[in-house]
Amino acid sequence: MNLKEEIMKLKKERNAIIMAHNYQIGEVQRIADFVGDSLELARKATQVDADVIVFAGVDFMAETAAILNPDKLILIPSKIASCEMARFLTPELIKEYKKKYPDATVVLYVNSTADCKALADITCTSANAVKVVNSLDADTILFGPDSNLAHYVAERTNKKIIPVPPNGHCYVHTNLNVENVPYDGVLMVHPECPAELQAKADVIASTGGMVKYVAKSNAKKFIVATERDMVERLKMEYPDREFVPAWPYAICLGMKQINLQKIYESLKDLKYEVRVPENIANKARKAIERMLEVS
Repeated sequence: MNLKEEIMKLKKERNAIIMAHNYQIGEVQRIADFVGDSLELARKATQVDADVIVFAGVDFMAETAAILNPDKLILIPSKIASCEMARFLTPELIKEYKKKYPDATVVLYVNSTADCKALADITCTSANAVKVVNSLDADTILFGPDSNLAHYVAERTNKKIIPVPPNGHCYVHTNLNVENVPYDGVLMVHPECPAELQAKADVIASTGGMVKYVAKSNAKKFIVATERDMVERLKMEYPDREFVPAWPYAICLGMKQINLQKIYESLKDLKYEVRVPENIANKARKAIERMLEVS
């Protein structure tokens, strides 16, 4: 029995499902029950009929699944599958900014820790950030931790957007710049990319938004300005089109900690369980559920 067959056997025995982010390697995407962006995964996490969720993604995604499913066993196959952007933001920094701007509403990108989400009024993803911000009554928004996404939102709202911290970013997307990106196809740019590259884009979209854009487009070639394995997802969905990573070295090391062997071990040994303290989870859940209602 090969590794894929072993995973499928264990999945059935455990009444488990595998959820994978679009940045996972192709072989992981292909054995997942559901592949999507952060918003799609958050939605799906509230709808699954399973005892165990194996989350092929980074830590904050598994935490979100645990927050939304306190009665399920949430596993992440690697303890070091982490999001470096999330480390830019701390609860102490949020509290510091809230003192400076007491009338502001706190909107946190889901790429943040559970401790930070517990201090948010509402969360957002790259797919719904503008919609979330425009749904709020407040005129001033504390937005963290990604300053590039904050810029994207600020361009599309009349509200005052204050990035927290001012320099928060994803190293993968920040390394995508106007110099190293080809322009011989439809340029799809993730809003975590720098403002200069956003300005060059034919479309700015979350990874889920990119999938939808290609579905409606008649173009044959697309330059994909985000983590390189998004191209794997697009090739699976649209094998008749050409997809080129904007930069072949746009690699999220956190996402690449997961492979089929680690998923197999996770299912076999039920590791590694993701738990969020109840007091933190209860507060964070309100912010996430508010986002899902807006979406």
